[in-house]
Amino acid sequence: MKSETLVLIPARMASTRLPGKPLADIAGAPMIVQVARRAAEADIGRVVVAVDDEAVFGAVTAAGFEAVMTRADHPSGSDRIFEALERVDPQGRARYVVNVQGDLPTIEPDTVRAALAPLADTSVDIATLCVEIVRAEERTNPNVVKVVGSPLSYSRLRALYFTRATAPHGDGPLYHHIGLYAYKRAALERFVALPPSPLEQREKLEQLRALEAGMRIDVEIVASVPLGVDTPEDLERARHMLAAASA
Repeated sequence: MKSETLVLIPARMASTRLPGKPLADIAGAPMIVQVARRAAEADIGRVVVAVDDEAVFGAVTAAGFEAVMTRADHPSGSDRIFEALERVDPQGRARYVVNVQGDLPTIEPDTVRAALAPLADTSVDIATLCVEIVRAEERTNPNVVKVVGSPLSYSRLRALYFTRATAPHGDGPLYHHIGLYAYKRAALERFVALPPSPLEQREKLEQLRALEAGMRIDVEIVASVPLGVDTPEDLERARHMLAAASA
């Protein structure tokens, strides 16, 4: 699948909690460059950063990575990566698109690879990731999105629903959704053309739009949740983690 896979990293400068986030220094490089490095280490296909700012474009290309300028007014990362896809691959050579969020500088390359695996099944439209919840407080935290799914194997679920509620009820594991997606190209094209759906608007979860439209999402179970950098405290954690890894 490598020759047919495009890894797109949306990088957005506007951030209320951490202004200028993509350019924040982590272990001697801008955060967006660290994310691009992790994506390249996954070795699953061409890596392109979708940016909306000239300074970010310059930082990415100066580090030797490919970047593409996109509009600044996209309502979601999915819309940004679709614009990027059409710009960098107008011939339609890429059959698979992996969306790696631009605020995951410590993500393991194996985690990126895991997101692509379910797309080997011809009936799967979209793939994503989850981790079993082990901390009791996360089971009831609405900021921890849960996957409700039917087990397909020890490491994979077929998604039936995504929710901020504590679900499913009863004994058994609960799974924390990780917002890293892999799409079949046709599925991404269909997804961005759909209007926001009722459950998507109610739960504030974009992936419900796909489920409500009858698209199939499979979820690979991985070992840990990657650190998303949203606050100054997160940024310090990421700096410490990458400094320790390079020591």
